Amino acid sequence: MAGLSASVERPASLPKIRNRHVVAAVVGNTVEFYDFSTYAYFATQIGRTFFPSHSAIASLLASLLVFGVGFVGRPIGAVVIGRYGDRAGRRPAMMVSFVLMGVALIGLALTPSFRAIGIAAPIIVTLLRVLQGFALGGDVGPTTAFLVEASPPAHRGFYASLQYASQGMSALLSGLVGFTLAHMLDAAALDSYGWRVAFLLGAIILPIGFIVRRTLPETLDREEDAAETEEASRDVRRTAILGFAMLASATIAYYSLSYMTTYASQMLHMPTDVSFAATIFFGLSNVIFAPLGGWLSDRVGRKPVMVGSRIVFAIVGIPAFMLLLHNRDPITLFAVAFVLGALSQLASPQIAALTEALPKRMRSASLSIIYALAIALFGGSVQFVVTGLIHVTGNLLIPAYYLTLGNIAGIVSMGMFKETAPIMRGRSRK
Repeated sequence: MAGLSASVERPASLPKIRNRHVVAAVVGNTVEFYDFSTYAYFATQIGRTFFPSHSAIASLLASLLVFGVGFVGRPIGAVVIGRYGDRAGRRPAMMVSFVLMGVALIGLALTPSFRAIGIAAPIIVTLLRVLQGFALGGDVGPTTAFLVEASPPAHRGFYASLQYASQGMSALLSGLVGFTLAHMLDAAALDSYGWRVAFLLGAIILPIGFIVRRTLPETLDREEDAAETEEASRDVRRTAILGFAMLASATIAYYSLSYMTTYASQMLHMPTDVSFAATIFFGLSNVIFAPLGGWLSDRVGRKPVMVGSRIVFAIVGIPAFMLLLHNRDPITLFAVAFVLGALSQLASPQIAALTEALPKRMRSASLSIIYALAIALFGGSVQFVVTGLIHVTGNLLIPAYYLTLGNIAGIVSMGMFKETAPIMRGRSRK
């Protein structure tokens, strides 16, 4: 155990990482994901603004399709910015992605409606969504690599889980903003300018995120431990395949539950403010249970926590949606969003496991690409596919079925992934 700890200690040549640096990375990540996810929560209003149609479902599907287009840019950003993070450092890559996200956010908030400039409006929105995807696709790898490399070895699971917690915080903030605007404005005002206010609120805190990211020290260590590098490089193909399956499962879970706002308002015909409130409970569960899952994995190992939580998630997913369909009241909606969100985020150690298993010299790019491909194929399609299937079949349990299939894939891939927690690897070497 002592030998293992010595091999993963931070080199003396790298600056000491303080708590404020970790907070700065998490705050920047929260701002970026707020920008990206706010589109999903205002998909109905954005659809009416840029994709007007006589059919409400056609307008919504067009909006969700462009939401999915944003994920196309993620693999490209993962390759370009992720590789930059392995060459120039984690901080420069994080700064590039943050600036690009800011440009896309402000551009989207200020784009005139279809009624004002015609077909140019949806074209501009589509291009801005691709730019958002490019920026965010390149950010996940450098940011997660920073969090893992900044952490003491015995606490990597907790530190890495802050990647998911920051995404949950963005969902929580988006939900609070959406709920407040829906409560204060009528439907016409929300369609006209309310959703733009939500984006511009994110723009207000962009300078803060920029400043705090500039204060980050560099964690890229160009002198790797030879034994650790050889082991990681030998298994990199298997690691990538299983990592892709794990992240695909997590993506399906996150975006299926993020769909709850649209699902509650459009499919269950619940009030708009109540629908947005579901996002608050979902985001809150993310903020609480992602770090809890990471903390537990530092004590008992990555696999028991992520596999165990996914098994329970797979069992309760369909019954939870059946209960919601039966009751269709706010309390049930909030409870389902919170409980399923909690089970989803308890599997947060998967991001630590994947990061630890990748060679340091290619960690930023590899993690970015694996994550971006999983997100592009499954995250961008979930809401569009689910909405389309519900419209075709009339079956309101479609989200639960889709969620359960994703959980099964997660259970299998997580079960096959090697244990990377230092505490468990140390025991296996005794």
